[in-house]
Amino acid sequence: MIKRMNLAIGAAAMALVMAGCSSVPLDQPPVEDKKIGTLPQQPGGGGTQSKVEPVVTDNAGLTNLGPQNVARVILFDYDSYVIKPEYQSIVDGHARWMKANPSRKLNIEGHTDERGGREYNLALGQRRAEAVRRALTLLGVPDAQMEAVSFGKEKPAAMGSDESAWAQNRRAEFTYR
Repeated sequence: MIKRMNLAIGAAAMALVMAGCSSVPLDQPPVEDKKIGTLPQQPGGGGTQSKVEPVVTDNAGLTNLGPQNVARVILFDYDSYVIKPEYQSIVDGHARWMKANPSRKLNIEGHTDERGGREYNLALGQRRAEAVRRALTLLGVPDAQMEAVSFGKEKPAAMGSDESAWAQNRRAEFTYR
């Protein structure tokens, strides 16, 4: 019984000490609540109305569009990841747009045709995407704006098992975020 009373007295004394050590002065006036972005009260109206502007994440709705009038696909020869000279203007167009829009991000997706094993096609698709990324880097696009990914043969552009379908599937695609 005495032990419980000593504990209760000790706890009360500790609470008094803690209240005395408080760093918040209690004798000062309370902090005035100044609301930012409130409208002045309307005559005859009651209360205030919050003025919160809606968040605009994309001014023109161009998140996935990227540059206009520039193709988004570069085709490759069989078992190759060399960008042909005929696609240089596409790479230039995307590089200019990326430098003009530094907040945008670009995915470069590498693809292959259906021939070859899964691991081989993933590696070849990655080499194609990396080749395009390096070309953009040489034209001044910051590396932080781009990501090279490989889909291998998983997302074919054309179905079929002939040269026409395979030629369309050996590609790198530009996808903007």
